[in-house]
Amino acid sequence: MKNGIFVLLLSISVILRLASLNYCDAPRSWQVSLQDSATPNFEGMHFFHNYILLFLLVVGIAVGWLLFKVIVLFNESTHKKAILFTHAAELEIGWTLLPALILLMIAVPSFTLLYSLDDNIDPSLTLKVIGHQWYWSYEFSDFYQLTGGKIINFDSYIVNTEDLTFGAFRLLEVDNRLILPINLPIRLLITSADVLHSWAVPSFGIKIDACPGRLSQGSLFLKREGVFYGQCSEICGINHGFMPIVVKSVNHATFLAWLSKKLDLGN
Repeated sequence: MKNGIFVLLLSISVILRLASLNYCDAPRSWQVSLQDSATPNFEGMHFFHNYILLFLLVVGIAVGWLLFKVIVLFNESTHKKAILFTHAAELEIGWTLLPALILLMIAVPSFTLLYSLDDNIDPSLTLKVIGHQWYWSYEFSDFYQLTGGKIINFDSYIVNTEDLTFGAFRLLEVDNRLILPINLPIRLLITSADVLHSWAVPSFGIKIDACPGRLSQGSLFLKREGVFYGQCSEICGINHGFMPIVVKSVNHATFLAWLSKKLDLGN
């Protein structure tokens, strides 16, 4: 009896947590949902996730009901004599075609999303990301001619717990945030200087491996302003959990002002 009450209370707690989904640009306690999308690609992932969830619910309920009926009909205490099972050609055709139809309905939007993720639009800005043990380096080379051969680059380290300001996220805040403009196609070139890393920001729907001696390419189009948090998603060594990613998306005027400061053109 006590076990049954405990299971009931636990189920109610889980349902309440699911009913109050937390949407944000950084992970939060008891979050069971995806983070808010900031790119068209992640919006497509959101739609596909909800689309697949519909099939999962229908199939799960149907299979659960069938299992319940099997337990009831073939219960030894209820039916002393076993119920004979007869073959039905129509039923066999149905449960063969129905899963095939479901897979086809899943495959069409899946391939559409897959091809859209690999589509590299003509970029207006190129960002190079370099993974190190254990921090990130960012490089803008599009302004090479403006600076007389100087490339804009900077390192981004984790902020230690004792140096955090009020409201900052522990193990997620960095000393140099990456500033990117909204509504501008951006090309990402990602590599590593030592071991395997992975540049991942959930709100962007991006997780690209950083491999030594190899450039991985991705595209990014930010739709709204905000501060987005991510982490290295490849086990890269003892301090793997201490190389976070913070991207701040701003409007074009703010981005140009940030560039002027980096290029020392504002002085």
